[in-house]
Amino acid sequence: MVQHGGPSGLDAIDVCFDDERAVASAGIALVATLAQRLGAEQLIDETVDLGDRPGAGLEGAKAMTLVSAMALGADCIDDCDLLRSGRTAELVGHRVLAPSTLGTFLRAFTFGHVRQLDRVLGELVARAWAAGAGPGDGRLVIDLDSFVGEVYGSKKQGAAFGYTRVRGMHPILATRADTGEVLHIRLRKGSANTSRGAGRFLDELIARIARTNATGPRLLRADSGFWNNKTFDKLEAAGWDFSIGVRQNPKIRAAIEAIDETAWTTLEDYPKTSIAQIAETEWATSRRLVIRRVRTLDRQGQLLPTWEHYAFITNRTDDLALVEAEHRQHAQIELAIRDLKDQALAHFPSGRFCANSAWTVLAAIAHNLLRWTQLLGAPNQTIRTARTLRRRWLTLPGRLTRTARRWTLHLPARWPWRNAFTQALERIRALQPA
Repeated sequence: MVQHGGPSGLDAIDVCFDDERAVASAGIALVATLAQRLGAEQLIDETVDLGDRPGAGLEGAKAMTLVSAMALGADCIDDCDLLRSGRTAELVGHRVLAPSTLGTFLRAFTFGHVRQLDRVLGELVARAWAAGAGPGDGRLVIDLDSFVGEVYGSKKQGAAFGYTRVRGMHPILATRADTGEVLHIRLRKGSANTSRGAGRFLDELIARIARTNATGPRLLRADSGFWNNKTFDKLEAAGWDFSIGVRQNPKIRAAIEAIDETAWTTLEDYPKTSIAQIAETEWATSRRLVIRRVRTLDRQGQLLPTWEHYAFITNRTDDLALVEAEHRQHAQIELAIRDLKDQALAHFPSGRFCANSAWTVLAAIAHNLLRWTQLLGAPNQTIRTARTLRRRWLTLPGRLTRTARRWTLHLPARWPWRNAFTQALERIRALQPA
């Protein structure tokens, strides 16, 4: 059948990539403004020194190019090219480097250089908290955990099969419970035991928090993978509270079996698919062993009624129900891990371990900038996921124009979150530069 006339509908729209004033993800101006107020680029230049290695020079601009792209959801080096489209580079506040240059930059990192980048992360946390994002004299709850980030290249340094039986890397991280900020992170090889390097990591975390303006009570929560008497002693010496899970070794099982049946209290707010009870006993004279036992109420659970026990040790003196309920909330660290995996840590892009280590720390900086953008720009709003924050505030199409020697960023009319974006930008611009 012969069709008369030209194309119609969407087919009639011509497509061309020729707008030099267009801006991809114009909301990056929010994050870039905050990064400038915190002095991120200058701090990296002052702290990270790659010497005369290939890829050295402009460390601050290169690192911030990666961070800006990560804030927009980049999970590989090539995604950084998004910042070079149209006039997007005018909004990030730093020079934008090409992906090939960034790859050379990451490969220049050694373990010592990654530690320098660690210092940047810690200093940025201190600066952001001093600017108003921190707990101040309020309570600070920190969750410690690890996760496996899957990789697909068998020749990547450090990639190995761990407890999840998938090939990957095994980072350890500490997050702030109420905001999801990453306070410390370190990449480890995939086959590393959960507790490998935890002692040194904890020393650095305690010192890092001591350098901030957080002066209130501090609580560290972790699962049984980090159970260690040295850890208990270290936290108590630093004046921290803790609740850390323990494995069911013979001594722990004997202590649980010695608890009288009348000492168990049923939890009323537990999911109705199970019945849960809690009890406690003394452990090592000054510590409490808290146990939750759970029985599933399905057919199999009724046929073979047995209890599953979950125990942790704590030095807290609060009411048993409160201590047990707050320890269960340790699981919310998975929300921060989810955000990291939804952004730059979807995989590890380099074949070199130290390059991926640097990438991991930069991913934490980008994640924190997103969280601080909300905390400092819209403290009364609760945006749970980084994906939601990007969709509402960052991935805004825009157009940058200049008239009478003044730049104007044109954003879509009737944008649903216009007021929140404008208020956040005004708040961030009002911050004093670090």
